[in-house]
Amino acid sequence: MHEERTRPASASAETPVVEERLTYTLNEAARRLGISRALAYEAAQRGELPVCRIGRRVLVPRAALLRLLEDGPPDSRSA
Repeated sequence: MHEERTRPASASAETPVVEERLTYTLNEAARRLGISRALAYEAAQRGELPVCRIGRRVLVPRAALLRLLEDGPPDSRSA
């Protein structure tokens, strides 16, 4: 007789595992912040939005974005 294999309870089809990306594009970061794409690029250029550059790609680290939202911009903390 054929036995049906079952998934372990932790791998249930009802609860898909979604892994959050470590970086966002500037467009994605702008959308999450509720600002325009142009403002996101300006903020990155001024150093207000933390970015890392890989080749021509400009990426916003998720951890840095969360820190920015929790702590505020770097110049506002020193006042």
